[in-house]
Amino acid sequence: MKNQDLQTRKTHAIARGQGNIYPVYIERGENAELWDIEGNRYIDFATGIAVCNTGHSHPKVINAVKQQLDKFSHTCVMVTPYESAIELAEKLTQAAPGDSEKKAIFVTTGAEAVENCVKIARAHTGRRGVIAFNGGFHGRTNLTMALTGKITPYKNLFGPFPSDIFHAPFPIECHDISTEDSLKALDTLFKVDIAPSDVAAIIVEPVQGEGGFYPAPTAFLQALRERCDEYGIVLIADEIQTGFGRTGKMFSFEHADVEADLTTMAKGIAGGFPIAAVVGKSHIMDAPLPGGLGGTYGGSPVACTAALSVLEIIEEENLIARANQLGQLFHERLIALQSHYPNLIHNVRNQGAMIALELGKSATEFIPNPELTQSLIAKAAEHGLILLACGFYGNVIRFLPALTMTDDIANEGLDKFEQLFTHAAG
Repeated sequence: MKNQDLQTRKTHAIARGQGNIYPVYIERGENAELWDIEGNRYIDFATGIAVCNTGHSHPKVINAVKQQLDKFSHTCVMVTPYESAIELAEKLTQAAPGDSEKKAIFVTTGAEAVENCVKIARAHTGRRGVIAFNGGFHGRTNLTMALTGKITPYKNLFGPFPSDIFHAPFPIECHDISTEDSLKALDTLFKVDIAPSDVAAIIVEPVQGEGGFYPAPTAFLQALRERCDEYGIVLIADEIQTGFGRTGKMFSFEHADVEADLTTMAKGIAGGFPIAAVVGKSHIMDAPLPGGLGGTYGGSPVACTAALSVLEIIEEENLIARANQLGQLFHERLIALQSHYPNLIHNVRNQGAMIALELGKSATEFIPNPELTQSLIAKAAEHGLILLACGFYGNVIRFLPALTMTDDIANEGLDKFEQLFTHAAG
């Protein structure tokens, strides 16, 4: 069997809207490496979009899941629950930033977590409006598409969207949008489009994911907390891509010493098994009536068991510190590459092991270079790499290494990336 054979079958059987970046069909994965059905090896700088923070097929996760499958695979946590869900909720409420008493709910996807945050915030406040930010990504359901601050490819052709959703600029210094600019626009929105007394929630990614790996300035997150406190607005932290050690803290909001009212969790939570959660202040979480929250597969016993193992691995293998070490390694190597291509590499940035290379066409002004970005993605597999792009302008290469990646594999992958970049840059 060849990759192209499966790609042909996939094209005929799966709708084109669910595309794939690489015509590479994986047979097995081990930590930070993947092998396809033809035996080709790849160093994985994507980790399933920040899902496998503990690497592919971590033995502890696999063993825990196998033991759970020998017992049962599903009963529905809303019908006949089980201890692993309670234990996971206890650990997540302890791990979430801030000292407030907290509770949790379980769903299956990050988009579900976001939607349930909006439901909880509206039930708590009795208000309608939700404010999100330009460039933010919150999911692919109808409501979360409305919250997402980018049209193509996420929203194109899919409207109309729910009403009472508003957007403000996200502060990005290298795009000449300051914290002051964003806050002024938010205050203007309160005067022009919706009164703050009618806003249920403000949702923000502490580091924009699909938007380009731009960290929110500490002053910005603190100012959002102040405005939410002033007006009785629920502050939602979308930590779906930033959670579980990825940014060098358990959750990225810790960098700003800010406690959100509600936090979404998914992706890195369970080593690749589908589960998501909302964790928030107890008095807010309890606003919906019994039966108002939930889902058939939410809090799967298999996924709960995997998530408990991931939390143990993060602690036992000191992966939060490791995220910072990997971030430093990548940053130094990419800064060195920038010195050779100052006209093409506009910016190198990272928060822990969320690492971005922003590509441009000039060393003196910001001119996005999506063409070079796509060329790197298109040729990555030929160089034995799995890479992802992102960015409001489609000009950012993002690196999401497994936090269990060794220095040797990281440097080998970065050597391959330098060769790829040299080839693509001409």
